[in-house]
Amino acid sequence: MRTVILFMHVYLEGYQTEKIYMQLRKLRWRRLLLLFALGLTYRTNAQKFSTASPASGPFTKLVWQDEFEQDGLPDPSKWTYDTGFIANHEIQYYTSGRMENARVHNGYLEITLRNDSFLISGVVHPITSSRIKTEGIASWTYGKLEVRAKIPSSLGTWPAIWTLGSNISSAGWPTCGEIDIMEHVGFMPDTLHFTEHSATSDKGGRIYSSSPSKDFHIYAIEWYSDRIDWFFDGRKVFTYHNDHTGNSSWPYDKPQFMILNLAFGGDWGGTKGVDVRALPQRFLVDYVRVYQ
Repeated sequence: MRTVILFMHVYLEGYQTEKIYMQLRKLRWRRLLLLFALGLTYRTNAQKFSTASPASGPFTKLVWQDEFEQDGLPDPSKWTYDTGFIANHEIQYYTSGRMENARVHNGYLEITLRNDSFLISGVVHPITSSRIKTEGIASWTYGKLEVRAKIPSSLGTWPAIWTLGSNISSAGWPTCGEIDIMEHVGFMPDTLHFTEHSATSDKGGRIYSSSPSKDFHIYAIEWYSDRIDWFFDGRKVFTYHNDHTGNSSWPYDKPQFMILNLAFGGDWGGTKGVDVRALPQRFLVDYVRVYQ
């Protein structure tokens, strides 16, 4: 009897061992599959989207683009610069044609915010950055404007993708209209802002996004005669409607030009202070595409 019991014990113990072994094998394969999937996700997220895929919706014709494929300064046939101290009591000095602040490198536009004491015309500017725009070169009325970018985030940073009315020199701001496709301020690291500004309106929305500065994301608007829709990675996040009361609230029936910049401090970006020790910071742009 004891022999039978001992045999059954050994048999069951062997069975349990085999069962545990099979479970471990399953777990190992699941883990390998998970790691493989994560690897694919990382590669998909990190790779450059160099080919423009057809847009969906009513705006399907690609009418303007910059894929940032030629190393050097931003393409002068597509971009020009704002220079100096521009607005909002920001700390940075915007330079023009300076590779240290704006260059195309390895398939990306790099806008770099630096603490480098740049000397120009006998004046030292401690903090420098770049603000490039299509003003006087390209502007659009209605369509889909799409930018794939990786934003920086530290105390004081203020990257933006936005447009201004081409009539700003005559109409002034905010009568010309401003569409903020995306703004981010470093003291709110997990929040993205989408806004419009006109003479009588400052409407906008914001969303929570966990560490949006860690990865590339796609920021876009679809601009119609009766509304503007904002998108984050293909998801609609805000809509501003034409209330049909006139230009004061809807100046968006006229051309707007694109701006890409990285500010530091200022009335909003510097609300909680700035961290100069965190510089340099880089704003990377994979592409800019416009569909109509």
